[in-house]
Amino acid sequence: MLKTTSLLLATAISAASFFATVTMAEAGQASYLVDAKSGQVLEATNQDELNYPASLTKMMTLYLAFEALHDGRLKWDQKLTMSENAESKEPFKLAVGAGRKVTVREAVEGIVVLSANDAAVAIGEQLAGSEDAFGKIMTEKAHKLGMSNTVFKNPSGLPDPEQMTTARDMATLGVSLMRDFPQEFKLFSMRGIKFRGMKLRGHNNLMYRYAGADGIKTGYTDASGYNLVTSATKNGRRVVGVIMGEKTAEIRDDKMAVMLDTYLTPAGATATVSTNAAKQSSAN
Repeated sequence: MLKTTSLLLATAISAASFFATVTMAEAGQASYLVDAKSGQVLEATNQDELNYPASLTKMMTLYLAFEALHDGRLKWDQKLTMSENAESKEPFKLAVGAGRKVTVREAVEGIVVLSANDAAVAIGEQLAGSEDAFGKIMTEKAHKLGMSNTVFKNPSGLPDPEQMTTARDMATLGVSLMRDFPQEFKLFSMRGIKFRGMKLRGHNNLMYRYAGADGIKTGYTDASGYNLVTSATKNGRRVVGVIMGEKTAEIRDDKMAVMLDTYLTPAGATATVSTNAAKQSSAN
């Protein structure tokens, strides 16, 4: 009896510690850089500290969308209906209105370029019926990919105290997207889209600033700080880098550029971008 009581107490303490950890994720600075081909870790700081992913979450939404496109559960020209729930997701969205439709291609491109929250929710609701159900599927897939410290609660990355990740896990997701969906991954290099007659420019300004960068995703909330996952190729080397928890988008982008140059630019060569480069005006 005493042994059973001790076991139950230990389990309760362990569970309490876990949930305490869940609610303690914060905007802590972290960085991580990995060679996409060899898997060699090139740089890592606080890579396993819990942070809020913000819109980096949408990388997993897109991973599952690409998976569904490959197995026939989605088609590029399929129409998705914007629910009232999807339409309510501010600030970045396609804003077609509740009850209106967008194609899967429009939704995917809207997520890639505009970080459209309504499009992410529309895909999640189509594939799982609700944000909550989709969050469970996202988390399960994350763990299968080796993202052991990640929990997803919604497809958009909008604030949820239990939605967390690490810099290492985000790099794992970036490499997984590149490896598992090489054709679809090319979409992340899009700098803008035409949507219903409008020309819309993307949020990922590092692609405008850094030669060799071809995606992937930016993210920001008050709780997460400024996050960025970047894929870049130069001198025959392909890397995926992560910066999390920075105070401004400019600092985030500059730190990423310096990290990339450290491993992609030959010794003695001129760095690709300076800290005085054009500022990024959009958070997500």
